[in-house]
Amino acid sequence: MCAEELDFIEKYDLLGCIQCGRCTGGCPVATRTPLRVRGFMYDGLNEERLEELSEKPEIWDCTTCFTCAARCPKGLEPLEVLIGLRSLLIEEGKVQPTVRDALESIFKDGNPWGSPRSKRMDWAADLDVKILEPEDEEKTDVMLYICCTDAYDPRVMKVAQALVKVLKAANVDFGLIGEEESCCGSEVRRLGEEGLFEMCDEENVEMMNSYNVGSIVAISPHCYNTLKKEYHGLKHPVLHYTELVAQLLEDGKLTLNTEMKKLITYHDPCFLGKQNDIYDEPRYILTRIPGAEYKDFDRCRERSLCCEGGGGKMWVETESKEERLAEIRVDDAKEMGAEVIAVACPFCLLTLEDATKVKGVDEEMRVADILELLAEAL
Repeated sequence: MCAEELDFIEKYDLLGCIQCGRCTGGCPVATRTPLRVRGFMYDGLNEERLEELSEKPEIWDCTTCFTCAARCPKGLEPLEVLIGLRSLLIEEGKVQPTVRDALESIFKDGNPWGSPRSKRMDWAADLDVKILEPEDEEKTDVMLYICCTDAYDPRVMKVAQALVKVLKAANVDFGLIGEEESCCGSEVRRLGEEGLFEMCDEENVEMMNSYNVGSIVAISPHCYNTLKKEYHGLKHPVLHYTELVAQLLEDGKLTLNTEMKKLITYHDPCFLGKQNDIYDEPRYILTRIPGAEYKDFDRCRERSLCCEGGGGKMWVETESKEERLAEIRVDDAKEMGAEVIAVACPFCLLTLEDATKVKGVDEEMRVADILELLAEAL
């Protein structure tokens, strides 16, 4: 057995796999693509198979939703095997142009959307917000970390604008990093670009630690997960906005006065729920909206269906004739009579909203971030 193969087996503890099949059985995308996670765990033990495995197109179907890891009785993380195989292709430059362009854009301009850094604050052009200064003697309670998608995407930037409105209504002392903010690297790591992720980690930690703030609040669950669990040496506590807003409501610092007489359901983002066990706070917030009726999906919380936006899938093109999971999610919402699908993730917002258009129900069913609903309920 070659050294490279042995290192791969040890790194991902392939010998610990008992081939029970719970990873493949629970994998959301296995219902519509050829991806079989258990097979990769088994085949990874075979000598001289790494190159062959890495060239299987289904390694790019994985959304890194974490279902396989959550259900593994041995505590393994099969998704990391697929990320490892992607890294082999990254090293050889064998990636789709869309992936290559996204990674280059992050390296050059700090975001995956091909936009210049100078436009990162355009979303806040008409807002009176404080830009934080490094080494400021006066402490600011909250530093907002604005996801690249929230900063650059015309649809999603409305979520960041809503967060500013909500925090101002609650008299929260907060500030923004400004144009110096860069991509957290969550999707960089999941696309397999280990070196670029290490750069994101080191540079962002050094930059964030230079600010005198009480905590960092992230809009995206992907940013939240990375800052909280994957960065090294970050000295500030990290919260997702739903944690902060739920506390503001509970403490009576945020008051909602406008009725919203709609049936609302909530789609659990994989990176917020399955990976960080944040289930109650979003639901608490939604049930506090005056006039709203709340109802859960049948598949919710740890059983929630993935929207297929994570794992770098926003920049990966894969072929499948089967119905997308986001479209199935919309069908489920329609069947239960939901008028609003609430989300707490920029990728979920984009994939589910697109699915309502594909299904032709965008006129009768709305997809909105929790922050947008809150801003309207003030």
